[in-house]
Amino acid sequence: MAEPRAELTGVRLDKWLWAARFFKTRALAVEAIGKNRVEVNAQAAKPGRELRPGDTLLLREPGMPPRELRVLGLSQVRGPAPVAQQLYEETASSLSAREAAREARRQGVEPAQTLTQGRPTKRDRRQLSDWNRWSASVDDESA
Repeated sequence: MAEPRAELTGVRLDKWLWAARFFKTRALAVEAIGKNRVEVNAQAAKPGRELRPGDTLLLREPGMPPRELRVLGLSQVRGPAPVAQQLYEETASSLSAREAAREARRQGVEPAQTLTQGRPTKRDRRQLSDWNRWSASVDDESA
């Protein structure tokens, strides 16, 4: 007969992030931790750090506002999404920041913000034409 499992007191950070469905594989979780995109209790973390209920996590994803989470439960196995969502709770400030970012993306990008440099001025065009006129070529040197 199977022996009853003892209640978990701690789980590796990379395994918990994978089980809570933040990352598709543990290797991706380890990579994000290595890039300092994950903090536990406002401290830099390592993949083997033991996570306990009540800990706070800060997850940074490129192009997104950081997610602040509170660990509610532990799991070493990856289960269905509804079960994984019960392992954590996102803070209200994090939810509002993500909602504001979602609304800004929905509004679209302001075209003027995407322009790094506008149309060339008359002065720029003259400099370009001078460059083309006086640039040396291989054929000119042999003559």
